[in-house]
Amino acid sequence: MHDVSVPAVGTEKDFLARLALDLREFATVRDWERFHSPKNLAMALIVEAAELVEHFQWQDAAESLTLLPEQRQGVADEVADVLIYLVRLADRLDIDIPLAVQDKMRRNGIKYPPLSPAGSGSGE
Repeated sequence: MHDVSVPAVGTEKDFLARLALDLREFATVRDWERFHSPKNLAMALIVEAAELVEHFQWQDAAESLTLLPEQRQGVADEVADVLIYLVRLADRLDIDIPLAVQDKMRRNGIKYPPLSPAGSGSGE
């Protein structure tokens, strides 16, 4: 498989679409598609998310913001693993991630409206 390419100019949607294709090809040439059911991919995603959390176990908020270079690399690796499984899961279920995020954010904006500025008199 060729290296995963990041478009020099393009949108996040272009990047995610290319990444999905690259990950699909990576799995196909290794005959892993048969293992990549939505259930298995969701379980793998949770495992990788737990490995990400492990890097921050027992740290306070300030410590979690000041990672040493080797810690940062470990966190970056786990973030990549989480994204890989998330993109694979979305690809297998034919979910357009940017559209799903836009829709979810729209619904979140309705469900959780912005707080009124202090002193605006909106509580009167």
